[in-house]
Amino acid sequence: MSAKVISISNQKGGVGKTTTSMNLAAALGILEKKILVIDLDPQANSTVGLGITREMVSKKPTIFNVLLEKESIKKSIHNSSSKNVDILASTINLSGFDLHAQKHFDGSEKILSDAIEPIIDDYDYILIDCPPSLGLLVKNSFVASDSVLVTVQSEYYALEGLSQLINTIWSVKKLHNRNLSIEGILLTMFNQHYNMSQDIYNEVKRIIGKNLLNTKIPRNVKLSEAPSHGISIFDYDSSCAGAKSYMLLAQEILNG
Repeated sequence: MSAKVISISNQKGGVGKTTTSMNLAAALGILEKKILVIDLDPQANSTVGLGITREMVSKKPTIFNVLLEKESIKKSIHNSSSKNVDILASTINLSGFDLHAQKHFDGSEKILSDAIEPIIDDYDYILIDCPPSLGLLVKNSFVASDSVLVTVQSEYYALEGLSQLINTIWSVKKLHNRNLSIEGILLTMFNQHYNMSQDIYNEVKRIIGKNLLNTKIPRNVKLSEAPSHGISIFDYDSSCAGAKSYMLLAQEILNG
């Protein structure tokens, strides 16, 4: 059975995309699913956060080489620091993707979709950590995906730009991938002790409705600390609130 491919996206930065990519992957791995994380962000934070050092990156092709130089994807994948989780590493070179792809490729929205075809049956889930934009990299991710998981920070500006992102999803669905759906809207950095966080949750639920996931990811310092050690929250502190929330998210994703 082919992997379910999920883009984790929001054009805003600092809303928990990478934290979610890493820790949702780790949680699904603990639940005995085989996971590939594709780091599609030139900042390469998922790469570092899952234990892939600069030296390791230099020894294999990266996602840039796979997409634009047709390197073998099977020879480019690293074993991460998390159980049952592999990763396709990124580098800053990927920041030049849009210009290179538009210049040298026809149908440049399908480059990623074509690239992952050889390994689509090797995994249960492929999670794509998208850059904070709505550019060609993100469109490639959406074309290659079954669904999009949108991370939204618990703040008053949470809905700013969300309609633009959803319009991009529907545009890709109409033009390139009619099976694309919204996996859900995930509220991150939630503080249950602040009325504001609950007010925002209620407002997002009123506007978004059924697409808002039940799981809320708390504001948790351990989630910020774990990536600097190259490990997921489960290897850093499996008993903290962040770890418990990401396990709940994994179970919610598995239950559809």
